[in-house]
Amino acid sequence: MNGLRRLLRFVPGVLGVALLVWLATGQSVLAQQPNSVNPGKSSVQEDQLLKALKPAFGTTSAIEGRVSIPDKKSQRLEQPAGRDWESFRASTLTTVGVVSILGTLALLCVFYLVRGRIKIDDGRSGKTLLRFDGLDRFAHWLSATSFIVLALSGLNITFGRSLLLPLIGPGAFAQMTQLGKYAHNYVGLAFAFGIVLMFLLWVKDNIPGPRDIVWLLKGGGIIGSGHPPAGRFNAGQKLIFWSVVVGGTVLSITGYLLMFPFVFTDIGGQQAASVVHALGGVVLMAIIIAHIYIGSIGMEGAFEAMGTGNVDLNWARDHHSIWTEQVLADERQKPTPAE
Repeated sequence: MNGLRRLLRFVPGVLGVALLVWLATGQSVLAQQPNSVNPGKSSVQEDQLLKALKPAFGTTSAIEGRVSIPDKKSQRLEQPAGRDWESFRASTLTTVGVVSILGTLALLCVFYLVRGRIKIDDGRSGKTLLRFDGLDRFAHWLSATSFIVLALSGLNITFGRSLLLPLIGPGAFAQMTQLGKYAHNYVGLAFAFGIVLMFLLWVKDNIPGPRDIVWLLKGGGIIGSGHPPAGRFNAGQKLIFWSVVVGGTVLSITGYLLMFPFVFTDIGGQQAASVVHALGGVVLMAIIIAHIYIGSIGMEGAFEAMGTGNVDLNWARDHHSIWTEQVLADERQKPTPAE
C-alpha cells in the first residue's frame, strides 16, 4: 500500500508534464497552419494546372483518374480544351451566325429596295421551254425542304435556349426541342441523299469555264445592265451548286460523327466536328437565303423553273441564252410527225 501511495504522488506531475508537452506541440502545429487562404499562391491556382495541361484545340489531353469499368471514357475528370469549345459556342458561333444570317437578310432587303425585282426584258412570250424534268425537281425539293427542317432545328439546338425558352416557357421548349432533335437526325438522311442525287444529275453542267469569268465580271445581269451569255447554269448557279454539294457533304459527315459519338473519333474529334458542323451550317444558311431570294421575289419567272419545270422563252433568252439556242436547235432537228 505504501508503494502505491508513493506512485500516486507522481501522477499529477506526470499529467502536468504531458499537458505542457501537448500545449507546446499544438501551438507549433497551429502556427504552421495559414490563418486564411491566399488566392495568389500557386498551390490554389487552378488556371496554372489548366494551362499546364492545355493542348491544341481538338486534342485529348485531360485530367484523368482510374476506373475498373469497361467504359474508359468515364475516367476523364476534366478536359481543359473543353473550355475553348464552350467559349466558341458561346461567342464565336453567335457572332458568325448573326453576321451570316441577319447580315445576308439585311443586304437582300437593301438590294431589293435599290434594284427592285429583275424583270424579263421583253416581257413574257407565251411560249415555254422545259428546263427541269420531274427527277430534277424531285432532287431539288428533297434537298431544299430537308435543309429547311435541318436549319430550323439546328438553330433551335444552338440558340433556342437563349432566344425561345424565355418566350414559350420550359415545357413547350422541351417538347419542341425533342421533336426538332428527332427531325434533325432522321431528315439528315434525306438531305444527304438529295445532295448525292443533285450531284449526279447536274455535275456535268456545273463545270466552271471561261464564260463564267465574263458572267461574274459583268454582274450576271443582276448588277448593272445586260445579261451575259450562259449555258444551262450560269456562274452564280454554279457557285450555289458547289457550295451546296461541298458544304452539304461536310455537314453530312460531321453530322453523322455527332450522331454516333465516340464511334469514329475521341472527344477531341467530337468537338472539332461540332465546330465545323456549326460554322458550316450557318454559312450555308446564308448562301441558301440568297438563293431563295433570287429564285422567288428577286427575279421574275425564276421560280417557275423548279415550280412547273417550264420557263418562258424570253426569260430563258435573258438568263441562259446559250442553253436556249441549243434547246431550240434540238427542237428544230426533231422530225415532224406525219399527218
